[in-house]
Amino acid sequence: MDCNKTGVLESGAFELIGCSPKMQKVFDLIPLLARTDASVLITGETGTGKDKIAEIIHKKSARARFPFIKINCGALPAGLLESELFGHVQGAFTGATRNKRGMFELAHHGTLFLTEIGDMPLPLQVKLLSVLDDREFVPVGGEQKVKVDVRIIAATHRPLREQIQNNTFREDLFYRLHVLHLHLPPLRERGEDIRALLDHFLYKFAKALGKQLVGFTPEATQALVDYHYPGNIRELSNIVEYVVNICKKKKIEKDILPPYIFEMPQGKERPELSGEGREKTVDAAPAVLGEDERVAKSWNEIERQMIVDTLKKFGGNRTHSARELGWGRMKLYRKMKAYGLM
Repeated sequence: MDCNKTGVLESGAFELIGCSPKMQKVFDLIPLLARTDASVLITGETGTGKDKIAEIIHKKSARARFPFIKINCGALPAGLLESELFGHVQGAFTGATRNKRGMFELAHHGTLFLTEIGDMPLPLQVKLLSVLDDREFVPVGGEQKVKVDVRIIAATHRPLREQIQNNTFREDLFYRLHVLHLHLPPLRERGEDIRALLDHFLYKFAKALGKQLVGFTPEATQALVDYHYPGNIRELSNIVEYVVNICKKKKIEKDILPPYIFEMPQGKERPELSGEGREKTVDAAPAVLGEDERVAKSWNEIERQMIVDTLKKFGGNRTHSARELGWGRMKLYRKMKAYGLM
């Protein structure tokens, strides 16, 4: 894999941005991790790209022609998570009107990606450990064992070693998952990559909106390079999407950047990470919008306010508002419904 002049590392059908030394180490490890069936634990702060790296490892592996199944271990209550992972039989619980295959079975011969593994409830950690050891499980409410051939990739932003000390994560499961380890550095430690990422997302969002933007002014670029990005790549992406949406000129200027990026101490870093990559969740991309400088708390609030302002501008006309935002009328309708604007 070679890093070209634009700061883009090309690897087959995938494109990863980054020529910094820390990302080069990540890129060098990917083929090695893909070559084996051993479990992989990916750590790093929220927004560093753990999901994308997991999928790339799968796509470069011998299991690439089989499914890559992702499940968020922190997004579901314990009972539902167990059913999603291992499936259930008809009558296993109220509402189980038919047999349902779980993620393990759906990922047979492929890869099961367990994101936010640090949020998995302890009782399920026991069952997961058993499946990893025996390669078989019993669906919820069932009696027959199901054998599976699945590779496990897990990811977390939590300090699992601390969770072990606090008895919220099993030590035996940790070592079972931690056969191979890949840590993704935060964006503030990848200063060389920020310009390439800005250009990448500018091109992506401008193309999606049909806008002819030629780049950032030097002042805007410097402000974005100096910012410390607590939300990492996800936050940078949100910021670029925001400014592309509201930009009325050929170049993105400093005065349309979210004002909050100037309010935080530049270069201020978080406390040192643990070996697994400690993270305190930070909402990405709050901003000040409108004449009364309302301070938004998240990207969703930015987008909601942007919709409100556009609708006001066109007297509530959705067709004109959708065109101004670069969306279709149905997308604007869905966004308005999601944000409680209708």
